[in-house]
Amino acid sequence: MKNKKALVPSLACVARLAAPSVALAAATALAQPAPGDDPPANTLPVVRVQAQSASDEKSSSAATRLELTLRETPQSITVVGAQQIRDFGLTDINTLLDHVPGVLVERVETDRTYFSARGFDVTNFQVDGLGLPFANGAQWGALDTAAFERVEVLRGATGLLAGTGNPSATVNFVRKRAAARTLAASGGLTLGSWNQRRVEADVASALTADGSLRARAVLADEDKDSWLDRYGQHRSLAYGVLEADLARGSLLTLGVNAQRSKARSPMWGALPLVDSTGRRIDYPRNTSSGADWAWWTNRDTEVFAELTQDLGQGWQARATLTRRSRSTPSELFYVYGAPKPGSTPGNTPDSGLFAYPSAFDGHYVDTVADVFVSGPFTLLGRRHQLMAGLDAGRQTLDELSRYAANIGAPVPPLAGWDGRFPKPAFGATTDGSDVTRRRDSAYAAAQLDAGDALKLVLGLNATRVRNAGRSYGVDQAARHGAIKPYLGAVLDLSATYSAYASYASVFNPQLEADRDHRTLDPLEGSNLEAGLKAAWDGLDASAAVFRTRQRNVPSAAGQRPDFSTYYEGIIATSTGYELEVSGRLAADWTLAGGWTQLRLKGSRGDDVNRYVPRRVLRLSSTWRALPRLKLGAALRWQSDIADASGAVRQASYAVVDLNANYEFNRQWNVGLAVANVADRSYLASLKWDQAYYAAPRSLTATLSWAY
Repeated sequence: MKNKKALVPSLACVARLAAPSVALAAATALAQPAPGDDPPANTLPVVRVQAQSASDEKSSSAATRLELTLRETPQSITVVGAQQIRDFGLTDINTLLDHVPGVLVERVETDRTYFSARGFDVTNFQVDGLGLPFANGAQWGALDTAAFERVEVLRGATGLLAGTGNPSATVNFVRKRAAARTLAASGGLTLGSWNQRRVEADVASALTADGSLRARAVLADEDKDSWLDRYGQHRSLAYGVLEADLARGSLLTLGVNAQRSKARSPMWGALPLVDSTGRRIDYPRNTSSGADWAWWTNRDTEVFAELTQDLGQGWQARATLTRRSRSTPSELFYVYGAPKPGSTPGNTPDSGLFAYPSAFDGHYVDTVADVFVSGPFTLLGRRHQLMAGLDAGRQTLDELSRYAANIGAPVPPLAGWDGRFPKPAFGATTDGSDVTRRRDSAYAAAQLDAGDALKLVLGLNATRVRNAGRSYGVDQAARHGAIKPYLGAVLDLSATYSAYASYASVFNPQLEADRDHRTLDPLEGSNLEAGLKAAWDGLDASAAVFRTRQRNVPSAAGQRPDFSTYYEGIIATSTGYELEVSGRLAADWTLAGGWTQLRLKGSRGDDVNRYVPRRVLRLSSTWRALPRLKLGAALRWQSDIADASGAVRQASYAVVDLNANYEFNRQWNVGLAVANVADRSYLASLKWDQAYYAAPRSLTATLSWAY
């Protein structure tokens, strides 16, 4: 069975909690920085990349650390902006990242998702350029996108500001800001398949006559059932930010993010894929292993403060403090075993399936502080940029897993099961975590004008990580440190074309343990990349080749008597290329997407992580067919994949989504979208040895209003 300590929202998963809190907060007069304000001076093309995408004219560089065009960035970068989010109804992070070239969304459970790029887990997440030092790639619940203006994905190692992580990609969430100095408001109502009901509201305004105090509040609420038996989810979001111009050149931003999601009858794990004879099992698409009494709540609240000071002569300083608290209470039901062929609901004791109920409660508090200065300087008659900063983070984890006395009780065959199983009394045995983790970093980088057409980027990050405590029987006490370089170069070949190359490395202390309960050595990752970029009028394109390498990658090596998995560290190398385009092909026609192809080899030259498709295509396009009518289409295609054992394989498949939006006038708009038009049936992921079927064809209709 799957490692119970990996399946429970435990430290081994937590420290990787994926995306930043999304959030929200009270709609009581809060705000944010305005795109109309003057952007900060250029700094360096590294990790916290701020790019403007030709495909999204709404993207902004306000309140960001870097201001670089796509051509000026010596790595592959994708920006999903506000217009694309609206056009395709990308209301949660999973559907949004489905549109990003080279990124894979692994839906391993109904309420747990992993992301990967270039063959490795994505564990680097940022909000407004501030990294979350203890995230590890697993997103629990549903991360709503209503609080964000855009999402940037920078592929490759990004260790200059992040310090720790994987050489896969960094996902940066850019919050909405209080752009309006007069009242601006919008709202929407969505109805869809499986009783989906969603409402949104977004209000921004100046609070003083001179506009020196501005606020914005965003609210969203969604409830829906599912194609899966018994499953449903309700999530709510409140986001608010207040922005104040203080003394000349000073800007203070205060904000609160809060999100809550609760799942009804969620799956913990998914469906066993192989029967007792070793043959693959094909279930009806609605089959679920969730008990009718199971539930899982995720609460995520973030409070942040940011002070920016103009120092003159193009220099600025910024200090940010963020406190994020999360709680994840649940009562879950896991099913393990190998189903026996021909077993029927009336023959439960001989089904080959067994129960593993558990109640879990986890509390996590992250505090992150960051301060940096940036600005230009002149050397040898040329103008350059310099940036330097300090970052500190602390996390406390308090987890408790309570297990039932009836672990191992027989479970009926899952196909056609109604979810009825006696709810046990939890607490027969317990286990948990009590851990404190700290990370301190110092970083600096310079963007050097080395010639009329050549820009160089040189950077360094020094990071120290300290852990204390125990997690599920594993001693977490450890100290690690590393100094990692960043090197990049961009050469303008003409007014349209440029060539670039970059090298970056990261390290990442990890939680996986070996047979003797000793944590593995830290991951050591690097990314070497080179490519060409082009920027025409309204259209950007890029072609890149890369080699991404990791040492001490945890690979499952066996199971202990208590069903927990132990690991060994291996070397894995990903090599491949990416092609990407985004922008306007014509005045009324936009295109965004890309092709990724890679090889992923282990220490002995063998294929590893076969759940990762070796070829992936992402395309989305909109066409204004009439002055008031816009049509859109999105295509996701991937090559064949297999599970770790090779017993379950999934052929290549394509999913096509279509949408249409009609503008009645400047205020009112109606949209209709059909997802998975061809009703393609496929498994949502093969990352684990259990899986469930992805959503069939569905329909949504949205009525929106803007003032």
